[in-house]
Amino acid sequence: AFLATSMDGFIARPDGSVDWLEACGNSNADMGDDPTDMGFAKFMKSIDCIIMGRKSMEKIDSMNLNTEQWPYGSTPIFVLSQTVKVPPPGLKERNVEMYNGDIKCLIEHLETNGYHRAYVDGGVTIQSFIDLDLISEMIITRAPVLLGAGIPLFPGTKNEKEIRLQNCTAKAFANGFIQETFTFGDM
Repeated sequence: AFLATSMDGFIARPDGSVDWLEACGNSNADMGDDPTDMGFAKFMKSIDCIIMGRKSMEKIDSMNLNTEQWPYGSTPIFVLSQTVKVPPPGLKERNVEMYNGDIKCLIEHLETNGYHRAYVDGGVTIQSFIDLDLISEMIITRAPVLLGAGIPLFPGTKNEKEIRLQNCTAKAFANGFIQETFTFGDM
């Protein structure tokens, strides 16, 4: 997983808006040798597919991104949804496939078809993968803003056991963002 949160742990405002991501931090900061995308392009080169939830797909679709703005290139995207059966018109040409089924069956299908490292995106989707012990690494970039309310990254897991994070590193960027990287230990 590679995602952004507010300093108080929210991935979006209560209405699902992520407008605060573009407005916070020092946009004029000299990033030096750090990439302005804070490692997202490098991360994208390390994965071979994306698995996201319906709400994340709808948020991306609402941005009306053109080809130059599209952050995922030609990487296949598998969207988990119990209700939506076809991608919205704005994403039909973006290598998006809808999936309505068991997550472990999806993983088996992906592995059978040569996919080995997925980027898991979306709060509910990430939580489902954590509950199934399917997340191995998480990169959280904290934006320098306190929202006070919103959609939390970790609303609670179905697992009642402690999840130990290992190999924790943190990097502060000149623009005020802080990136934390963790691997998941024994769950």
